[in-house]
Amino acid sequence: MAKLLNLQAFKDFFRSGQIGGVILLICVAISLFIANSSYATAFADFLATDFGFTFGANAYVFSVSAWINDALMAVFFLLVGLEIKREMVEGELSSIKKASLPVVAALGGMLVPAFIYFMFNKGENTASGWGIPMATDIAFALAIISMLGKHVPTSLKVFLAALAIVDDLGAILVIAIFYTNEVHFDYLLMAAGIVALLLVFNFLNVKPLYFYLIPGVFLWYFIHHSGIHATIAGVLLALTIPTNNTNVESPLEKLEHLLNGPVNYFIMPIFALANTNITFQKEMVSGLISPLGFGIITGLFIGKTIGVTLFSWAAVKLKLGSLPSRSGWKHIIGLGMLAGIGFTMSIFISLLSFSDVLHVTEAKFAVLCASVLSGIAGFVFLKSIPKKKPAVNPA
Repeated sequence: MAKLLNLQAFKDFFRSGQIGGVILLICVAISLFIANSSYATAFADFLATDFGFTFGANAYVFSVSAWINDALMAVFFLLVGLEIKREMVEGELSSIKKASLPVVAALGGMLVPAFIYFMFNKGENTASGWGIPMATDIAFALAIISMLGKHVPTSLKVFLAALAIVDDLGAILVIAIFYTNEVHFDYLLMAAGIVALLLVFNFLNVKPLYFYLIPGVFLWYFIHHSGIHATIAGVLLALTIPTNNTNVESPLEKLEHLLNGPVNYFIMPIFALANTNITFQKEMVSGLISPLGFGIITGLFIGKTIGVTLFSWAAVKLKLGSLPSRSGWKHIIGLGMLAGIGFTMSIFISLLSFSDVLHVTEAKFAVLCASVLSGIAGFVFLKSIPKKKPAVNPA
């Protein structure tokens, strides 16, 4: 029964991911249209508009863009954290045997792209963007692979989801460790106190979600003021929420189901609207062959494919894992191409990597181009692979 519940959780996640990917694509198109129309200035002014509230002697006023990237995306990271924990407790990452191949493949899909970017940008003022091509966008990748239907085995879709989740965990660690400028230890200590309280609730098996979500708001506030990016609060909160591997719905599974819709149908589309408003200029095309643009494109498209395939091959040869059922090496190559769809997380890291507006714009455009290239190439390649027929027992 527990396995059936876990399978249903994956189906819910996959279904929401593929529909969310389509909505994301529509929002990207809308954002690009606005950025290249007469509404561009008005939209940019709206994103820069400050609003907030006053509590006691303190005023909490941020721009619309900051609320989206710091607050709404913390909820996105909360969902990612819930998915990571569920997979570690009862899913594809719940045992060394299950987790080995997607973990190793994800590791290759992060290290090789980062190395390629670094080699192109070594000594340049854009060297700090090495984390941009490391990420895989779950929603878009699952949306593309879902369009293939029965052309790919279900096991490959599960493998891609597990790989993308491990990839997200890696991106979260990169953001927390390498994209933090200044740490205020007083706020960090208060955040640690909130996490300790949440762990006590978990240990005592406290199940009502408000015992976690209300302190989670304070955790976000302290993390935000500590200097570490506020979205990390979502992951820390997720890891403290109780779950189980039985057929009884846990608080984690309940919250995950509650957040799937809002995150996939509202938060990520809003993020796409706010952060892909790229005004096309002639100089941007030449920017694609600059160290920044070329590093991102080759990192995502070529680096992801090589990293996922090479590290998967090494893992299988070392008997650390086995290929997904009814799949071959061509499937892994195609999956590596799809992993080059970096979109949401890559754009998010772009915003953290550079203070220069031109560099951010060039990085966004390169991520967009690389993601489109990876998505199309992965789709066409996987669709061209003949379906494996089930083995027939001899009479």
